[in-house]
Amino acid sequence: MFFIIDSWYILLAAFVLFILTLFIRTRKRNYRAGQYFLLITFAIYLLAVIHLVFFPIEIWLGVNKSTQPLWQVILQEINFIPILTIDIPSFVLNVIMLIPFGIYLPLLNGKVGSAKKAAMNGFFLSLSIEVLQLTIEVTLGSGRIADINDLIANTLGAAVGFLIIEKLVKINLFKVLVSKFSFAKSV
Repeated sequence: MFFIIDSWYILLAAFVLFILTLFIRTRKRNYRAGQYFLLITFAIYLLAVIHLVFFPIEIWLGVNKSTQPLWQVILQEINFIPILTIDIPSFVLNVIMLIPFGIYLPLLNGKVGSAKKAAMNGFFLSLSIEVLQLTIEVTLGSGRIADINDLIANTLGAAVGFLIIEKLVKINLFKVLVSKFSFAKSV
């Protein structure tokens, strides 16, 4: 027997908490409206990613019938084989999923000034996602597996997103627009 945890209860509460915290903690700072917009849209984007990669969570009740040791169960839930086991549609969707992350990074943090740094941030975000997916699968049985190809695709997506924003800010009109939203001194 199992029951399902849907994302809306958790993510809506997280968003409301984020909005309250944002406005309480930034009252004395001189944020521009565009910067608030950037933070709020980034939060919505991250919540959408969380919705896509973790939910719904199926919690299995009752006795675990597996007689295998935990380490064997964990190894069964991880795809360690890169490239050869790629599911092309899933790979493309994982690249697309982290393109916005790569676009947001230099706008939120001026220290992310290269595709390599964006890729590293994308890698660590993706690694966190994969570890959490594995943990949820092993503890609750969510039906998701950790996949090395997702890690590669997400890292690539963050780098592509950075390259997109890097090219766009070379257009003067877009550069002016970005300056109204960005926290970085120069993008």
